[in-house]
Amino acid sequence: MIVPSRSALALGGAWLAVGLAAAFEPRLALAWQLSGAALGVALAADAALALFAAKPTATREVSLAISRAEWTRVKLHVENAGRLSLAGRVHDHHPPRAEVQGVPLALRVPPKQRAELEYRMRPEVRGPHEFGPIELRLASPLRLFERRVRIAAAQRIRVYPNVRAIARYQLLAAETRTAQLGVKKRPRRGDGLDFHQLREYRAGDALRQIDWKATARTTKPISREYQDERDQRVVFLLDCSQRLRAVDGGRSHFDAAVDAVLLASHVATKQGDAVGLMTFSGPARWLAPRKGVAQVNALLAALVDLDTSPRASDFLEAARTLAARLTKRALVVVVSNIRDEDAHELAPALELLSRRHFVLLASLSESAMSDALRAPIETLDDALRVASIHAYRSERRRALDSLPRRSAVRLDTEPEKLGIAMVNAYLEVKRAGLL
Repeated sequence: MIVPSRSALALGGAWLAVGLAAAFEPRLALAWQLSGAALGVALAADAALALFAAKPTATREVSLAISRAEWTRVKLHVENAGRLSLAGRVHDHHPPRAEVQGVPLALRVPPKQRAELEYRMRPEVRGPHEFGPIELRLASPLRLFERRVRIAAAQRIRVYPNVRAIARYQLLAAETRTAQLGVKKRPRRGDGLDFHQLREYRAGDALRQIDWKATARTTKPISREYQDERDQRVVFLLDCSQRLRAVDGGRSHFDAAVDAVLLASHVATKQGDAVGLMTFSGPARWLAPRKGVAQVNALLAALVDLDTSPRASDFLEAARTLAARLTKRALVVVVSNIRDEDAHELAPALELLSRRHFVLLASLSESAMSDALRAPIETLDDALRVASIHAYRSERRRALDSLPRRSAVRLDTEPEKLGIAMVNAYLEVKRAGLL
């Protein structure tokens, strides 16, 4: 397919202007005729060269697995098999729900040569994404036409939850600097700790840590060193209802919940615990608690295309289903967006789970409200807005405080802080020996 270029349209307009002038000045008629003939020959020759030129080839190179909201490089390879140089622009039919930078791409390829072009893409949602054809818009030799070539290059990629926080946690954990991520280290409490090894006594060790038999054998003080209990179970109960469709800071509450579950799951497996997942009020997913990195990969696969539904949250049905599936004591992490009207429905569900398990309730709050509270108050509308936000938060706190005390840990935090808050709460439960 070829279309006239701006140059061709400009020349045609100029020729028509000369013809209009020739209608009033007969001496211009010959010039109009000759210029028309020359323009017609040029157009015909240029169109023929564009139509019958060798068709270029193009391929795309992109990772088949990408993290949501992370920039990734997409490379396009264009090969010119013809005898004339190629010049123009390249458009890639990228997935519609992705932000791109650097397209269209300028193209110039000498005869019998190959060019490599690159742009950046950032997918906005998880799940499968489809690429379409690669479209080349090539200038004809005389620049009078634009030749449009579509090259089939359909390709599917999978966009996974954002694992950047996991990678950062691994890096900082290796350097023992997890506090930079927000992970808090607290002194251990209680006796729910596993023996790890013997070591020489250090100033500050409690007397109960001293191993007197080992001390007698070595004639120097020896202390027992403990580690957090292992072989425990952590199950995430993830709300997939319409409640988590809210968007905050360009990211949905559901995406924030998914990212937080992955980070906390990774930390729990590193602690030697078994991790599981159950979803409710939406697409059904159930992963029985298991240990190891393979379980984190299984969670990643289960969450990659998971989305919310238009249903309302049914906490009690979810609690009954999980209680039937989970017979051994576990830390159950309920992840949702709790409102004040949920208290009477959520209370019996938490009471049911708390009979056998320790329950951690993690609720997302709207960061837009915090932003609104930080804004200056200059008008009556501003004051009314701030007052309504405080009233809403007060009702929310009252609803959370009214929940059964047996579900001892409650989090109410903004989406970007949810992952670290869940990790800190999980570590606190382990250090306190509550499981």
